[in-house]
Amino acid sequence: MKLKSLIAMGLFLLLLAGCSDQPSAVDAFDTYVKDWNKQEFSSMYDQLSPAAKKELSKEDFVERYKSIYGDVEVKELKVSFQKPEEEPEPNEEGEVTFPFSVSMETLAGEVAFDHEATLVLTEGEDSDSFGVNWDPSFIFKELEEGDEVAIRSAVPVRGEITDRNGEGLAVNGTVKQIGVVPQTIESEQDKIVNELSETLKISVEDIEKELNQGWVQSDPTQFVPLKSVMENEEELITDAQEITGVQINDTTERIYPFGESAAHLTGYIRQMQKEDLEEYGGKGYSSYESIGKAGLEQVYEDELHGVTGWSIEVKGADPKKVIASKERVDGENVQVTIDGTVQQKLFEEIGKDSGTAVALHPTTGETLALTSSPSYNPNDFTLGFDEGEYAKLADNKDLPFSAKFNKTYSPGSTIKPLTASIALRDGDLDPNAVEEIDGLKWGADSSWGGYKVTRVKPADPEVDLEEALMHSDNIYFARKALDLGAEKFQKGLESFLIGQKVDFPFPTENSSVSTKALSESDILLADSGYGQGQLQISPYHLAMTYTTFANEGQMIKPILKKDEDSPEIVEVVSPEVASVVNDALSKVVSSPEGTAHEPVVESISIAGKTGTAELKGAGEETGQENGLFVAYNTDRKDLLIAMMVEDASSHDITGKVKKVFAEMQP
Repeated sequence: MKLKSLIAMGLFLLLLAGCSDQPSAVDAFDTYVKDWNKQEFSSMYDQLSPAAKKELSKEDFVERYKSIYGDVEVKELKVSFQKPEEEPEPNEEGEVTFPFSVSMETLAGEVAFDHEATLVLTEGEDSDSFGVNWDPSFIFKELEEGDEVAIRSAVPVRGEITDRNGEGLAVNGTVKQIGVVPQTIESEQDKIVNELSETLKISVEDIEKELNQGWVQSDPTQFVPLKSVMENEEELITDAQEITGVQINDTTERIYPFGESAAHLTGYIRQMQKEDLEEYGGKGYSSYESIGKAGLEQVYEDELHGVTGWSIEVKGADPKKVIASKERVDGENVQVTIDGTVQQKLFEEIGKDSGTAVALHPTTGETLALTSSPSYNPNDFTLGFDEGEYAKLADNKDLPFSAKFNKTYSPGSTIKPLTASIALRDGDLDPNAVEEIDGLKWGADSSWGGYKVTRVKPADPEVDLEEALMHSDNIYFARKALDLGAEKFQKGLESFLIGQKVDFPFPTENSSVSTKALSESDILLADSGYGQGQLQISPYHLAMTYTTFANEGQMIKPILKKDEDSPEIVEVVSPEVASVVNDALSKVVSSPEGTAHEPVVESISIAGKTGTAELKGAGEETGQENGLFVAYNTDRKDLLIAMMVEDASSHDITGKVKKVFAEMQP
């Protein structure tokens, strides 16, 4: 009995061992699906049936998956199948079929489909196995053998930028496209090309390059565009029309109606380059789209661009087979607080000088103008630069491609109202107290060695705050900084957000107080009190600080977009302190003794402060001077201007600023 039981048990174990050698179709497909989810295409190929491998090499299989999945930007791939409770029996051909599901996100939206996979039992030298009978429908269900995938984009219409009054700053406008039909100029091509080069200011080489493109050579009856110009360039258009074979068509391009006067404000667009693909390709842009580069075009790129439409299709299929599609969404129009008239007038006043001007509404915080000179024409980035023009601009020492209103500079005496405010708020300064200051030069003590703070001109030896601001007395404000001490003065500047990170709508360099602590040097502290030392502040930030005096002690962080929420307000000083400084700044302009009195403009009532920042290098007695003037109208309080001109004194620019105030009166 025991022997029979042992024999039966042995036979059962042998049978079980024999069954375990049979391959499992479920396990085979489960492994394939796991590798598919991990996009391990090489391993997937190894699991195909001999018939499938015969139709496609491993290299082609892997490349096809990588190429298609990469081009359509597959994300969140999920392949799944429901494992059966029991191992299915193969049919007479040794085949087992499993249903499965595929879902993924692509640049054209979600792709999801249900499918079936057939695995076939294949005899091997050592063991049998199941292989997947693969075909292209595993990639996308619509694909058949020999089909290719086509990816099409629909570029959205870019939104336009307008000023507060609806005037276009960056718009999609009609321009004149000048070109030729090669077939019509064959007999005189060299002569006509030379005429075109001279008239359009394009090199002969560039014209010939356009005419020698492959598509032109294959069909010389096609129009070849050479240059686009603004509609108002009537003389150039007329001259071009007189050249044999020239055609002029209307086309739509991005144009900038204010040209040079708003170039640094608007920025420009350009075609995406290789280095941009990583940033913008991930946002669904096609590789040949244009992007905002600098200025408002870049600041509001996301709103202006819209959403690119995409379609994934079977190439050449008839009828059309669409795998996935996403409609384009055109860009939004953006209205900013800029006043185009103020923008243009300020630019014209700076003229050919190297400088910048910022205009704000001092009580609402609206940014009215951001201009910089010398400038460039942003239309040239869209329509093309004349031959040699870009190189000329790039080599200009005054950096016409660089905005100055968001860079930092020494504020000179325009910092004195801030020093006064800090001393009134945090010190024991009595605005009516008279201080004895004799002579043009002053030093605190022997520790200063030979260093002296110098007054600009002789003044009354008895000086109060109003007189100190009117005469721009360096010694008075150097003493106020020393009286406050380094800690109080530093914190006082920080209350105006100087030396702090400030998020402005337009990217702006952060202001700074010093590269070292003011407590390390009394000379540095004293110099900082009247705007020299190492103080650095952008014209945009400087303009913001003066809203404090026009707005009863409340500093307003500027806004740039018309539909923005109310601006952030920073309580800097009391209304009483602001009133004292405001009254003194009014005297700076209205009093014949004030530094901003001349030239007199009877029609306006303004308060302001001049400044001349001297830029001396180590060991230098003199250096370049930058002139500054910050002012606001005191009757209407709807315009505040900060202007800075390089290599000039403040007296050179007060008239420029006053002229803009006068012209903007109702």
